[in-house]
Amino acid sequence: MEQTALIYVMVLMSAADGTMSDRELFTMHELVRIMPVFKGYNPDKLPDTANDCAELLKGASGADGVIDQVVKWLPDRLHETAYSLACDIAAAEGRLRQEEIKLLEFLRQSLKIGRLPAAAIERAAKARWQTL
Repeated sequence: MEQTALIYVMVLMSAADGTMSDRELFTMHELVRIMPVFKGYNPDKLPDTANDCAELLKGASGADGVIDQVVKWLPDRLHETAYSLACDIAAAEGRLRQEEIKLLEFLRQSLKIGRLPAAAIERAAKARWQTL
């Protein structure tokens, strides 16, 4: 369930502005493929997991329900990993929209990540996704 929760965070972040761009979907696939936390996860399952998350988002609880599920499934040691993945998805397109900024703040609070660690994670994502 931990890997599913991490994917839910990426899907939630991607859908924050109302659309899931090809760039964001590609980034999710690549992160699942290369990140050690996804070792043993079959990337072919990513579309089904993303669809499951999308269905939860459509439900009565919406994003709050997805985040509640993520917090329930993730051990504390993976909270910063989840936030980092969200930042990577947010940064993949090169600019943050207001909806994404609000969601990152809500995620930070829900995952109980301090402002300083969150700022460091955000800055690292910005540096990783910098273009020439």
